[in-house]
Amino acid sequence: EDELGDLLFAIVNLARRLDIDPEAALRHSNAKFERRFRAIEAAFAARGRDLRTATLEEMEAAWQEAKRAERGSAAAKPRSPEE
Repeated sequence: EDELGDLLFAIVNLARRLDIDPEAALRHSNAKFERRFRAIEAAFAARGRDLRTATLEEMEAAWQEAKRAERGSAAAKPRSPEE
């Protein structure tokens, strides 16, 4: 646990040195994760599948598809600062 705390502390300091707000970066990553996970849930629901029964391989494939779809739509429109 201590080592993980040390690593997190080092990452925060690195972000600050790179003039990146670590809290904003974390919020951005959380929002991205939530968007992609909702896309996965929707994809499974559209197929009549329960996400809880999905294999890791199916989840990974759906995750990669959500990333591709998000990147495709991001190219079509500018991202807001919160994204």
